[in-house]
Amino acid sequence: MWRHLLPLTLAEWRHHPWRHGVALLAVALGVALASSVQLINHSALSEFSQAVRSANGEPDVVLAATQATGFDDALFGRLALDEQVALASPVLEIDSHARSADDAPRVPVRITGIDALRIAAIAPALMPHSAEGGSRTDGPAALLGPTRAWLNPAAQARLKLAPGSALWLQSAEGWQRFEVAGSVATGGAPLVVIDIAAAQSRFGRGGRLSRIDLRLVAGIDRETWLRRQMLTSEVRVSSADEAAQRISRLSLAYRVNLGVLALVALLVGGFLVYSVLSLSVAQRVPGFALLGVLGLPARERRAWVLAESALLGVLGTALGLGLGALLAWAALQVLGGDLGGGYFPGTAPTLRWPVGALAACAVLGVAAAVAGAWWPARQAERLAPALALKGLGGTAGHAPSVLWPAAVLAAGGALALLPPIGGLPLAAYAAVALLLAGGVALVPAVVMALLQRAGTPRAALPLLALRRAHHARQVASATVAGVVASLALSVALTVMVASFRDAVSDWLDQVLPADLYLRSSTSAAAAEQAPLPPGYAASAAALPGVARVLAGRLRPLVLDVGNPAVTLLARPLADPAAVLPLIGALAPASPGELAVYVSEPAAALYRWAPGQRIDLPLAGPAGTSQPARVRGVWRDYARQFGAIAIDLADYQRLTGDGGLNELAVWLAPGAAAAEVAQALKHLAGDNVPVDTASTAELRTLSLAIFDRSFAVTRYLQVVAMVVGLVGVAASLSAQVLARRKEFGLLAHLGLTRRQTIGLVTLETLAWLLAGAAVGLLLGLAIAAVLVYVVNPQSFHWSMPMHLPAAPLAALVAALLVAGAATAAFSARRAASRQAVLAVKEDW
Repeated sequence: MWRHLLPLTLAEWRHHPWRHGVALLAVALGVALASSVQLINHSALSEFSQAVRSANGEPDVVLAATQATGFDDALFGRLALDEQVALASPVLEIDSHARSADDAPRVPVRITGIDALRIAAIAPALMPHSAEGGSRTDGPAALLGPTRAWLNPAAQARLKLAPGSALWLQSAEGWQRFEVAGSVATGGAPLVVIDIAAAQSRFGRGGRLSRIDLRLVAGIDRETWLRRQMLTSEVRVSSADEAAQRISRLSLAYRVNLGVLALVALLVGGFLVYSVLSLSVAQRVPGFALLGVLGLPARERRAWVLAESALLGVLGTALGLGLGALLAWAALQVLGGDLGGGYFPGTAPTLRWPVGALAACAVLGVAAAVAGAWWPARQAERLAPALALKGLGGTAGHAPSVLWPAAVLAAGGALALLPPIGGLPLAAYAAVALLLAGGVALVPAVVMALLQRAGTPRAALPLLALRRAHHARQVASATVAGVVASLALSVALTVMVASFRDAVSDWLDQVLPADLYLRSSTSAAAAEQAPLPPGYAASAAALPGVARVLAGRLRPLVLDVGNPAVTLLARPLADPAAVLPLIGALAPASPGELAVYVSEPAAALYRWAPGQRIDLPLAGPAGTSQPARVRGVWRDYARQFGAIAIDLADYQRLTGDGGLNELAVWLAPGAAAAEVAQALKHLAGDNVPVDTASTAELRTLSLAIFDRSFAVTRYLQVVAMVVGLVGVAASLSAQVLARRKEFGLLAHLGLTRRQTIGLVTLETLAWLLAGAAVGLLLGLAIAAVLVYVVNPQSFHWSMPMHLPAAPLAALVAALLVAGAATAAFSARRAASRQAVLAVKEDW
């Protein structure tokens, strides 16, 4: 049977290629966006993991430091003499900056100190290789020079230094000169490899190590050996791929959110398939009826329509996977592996293929097409062949009961209240889907409620339009389903982005009270090697045009080996409420107790609350762990991994660390910010390059980054609205075909072409008004889920919900105007000569 029906399907596609081509393209775009997100994230994570594995090798045991300052290297001496240890390789890792010349820009780099005599057996990718044709050999003795450095491909690309060139690395004592001697094969972010003794002596890490990689003697049980070791609190047992596992866990919510956002395109693609196949079924009613009379069962008609949609989905999915690969390749070339989450900075990964994720995207593409065709297939199945051959009966179903849409909406609201599952807002995503389904199913009831409240027009045309809209309300869902879904999603995204942007703008006003800001490093990790000169804050306060300054200290602080280090902010906090955007009330301060203030992400990650006692691993004269009391929680949109604010005087007293690396500057009246910034740079000297920016510049840059990160939502809004309007056009075209005799009779009764078009337009406007009301309310409900549930559960950021009245009104107005124009365009066939002649078919 199917081989006989296939030619009929192909004939239908040949007669209406653009209609089916648009549906195919909608599915392809959804699959392309979803698959490209999976490709980019998988490629970035795989590149990062491979770089970690190549840099760390495959040791039997990894002993790592619990803090960024490392541990005593006396442990290495003891382990090297252990008879059960075949090889021990010491490593020292330092975050800093590099530059090729005095006037060249700084490049953030990871400096890795190694023992060239031991590294090859454990991590061969870190083994230095001298430049081809160089005068020096690759022998171990030649690799021990205290001034030699080897660059990985990323560092070579950023610094553009040839072998033999001078390389400058920033240390706390000033810039250290090295000579580029060759390369290392390790991928990932910029990396500079030097001798471990040089790293210790020239970067203030004498007698310290970051980790020791161990290869045990064959036959020695790892766990038994570890139980016999007496490790101090400075050392922990790690794994070679711990960093990759940590980034994978932390970026999971980011990757899932991107994937779900991409699936919105598939959702609107499914609605377009629904509209196209509704039109196709309406046009082919005589053919279905004839085949039914000739013996084609109703179930086979349904299977036929579903098979057509599945074929459409397969073709669209194949096209989408190819387009997604192209988009991913282009994004990796232009943007690298970082899509805005900050998890993979500095990486330029090659395209890798996640077979499982791509297969899931393919299945979802076909499923979206088949789901979109389910209702049209049911219409074809319920067709009464004998009546349809005579032009009686149609493909419209019955209006759904208001009870089950209300139940679906209630279930969606209940799911939104559930906690995250595995750290992901999976229940919230399901809530959004149920809210959308329930809202679309509720359209007929809303149409009836609105029309019952409407008065009775005296003019014949509006009266006829309202009566028709009321009695045909069962087809309202088919007509405006795409509009409701697209408007709801557009409203939700608009409110979510506006709320986030408004919250970030208010937050910037609170955290940027000064006129000018200065820092000596590009990150908290690199700040250890880039302190401001002693007495810099006092000298800066004495500069002409400077009213006052506040100095601070940034440094990383490892609280949990499973998470990245939090940022410790040591600043003057005499009045915390004046300098921190606090959330809620402060816990009372206890005399003599160390007070700290934790950011919202830190409070969520470590389950801290005001008044709770915590231990901070602050190395210094007072000890390695300091008890502290959390006095409050503050909002921070800049550091997703958390931050802890502590008073600068308390920090310096506990640690003995007097180094500073940031400055907030208030200008005197009439002072020029550019002149003061130049004076601050000159005061720091060549050994400590500093970056300065005014409050306006930081604000503009921050909001520009925000807008760029959410640019994809604009694309999704446009796609959703266009697909919704195409669905209206397709549904109206199907109704025009089904109502040929009705329009022909109206023409015989005296309605002009313009009046017929106006009739269809008024009917559609009645449905669109109901759809707009449902879509607006539904969008606000989904926005509340995104703002109050998805965002806090995914990224631990909270924000107030902001309703941008003008953009929302513009969305609704644009929908109604475009919908009316679409209805008028589609209604032209209602006034055609074929509609007039259709009345003769029963004569």
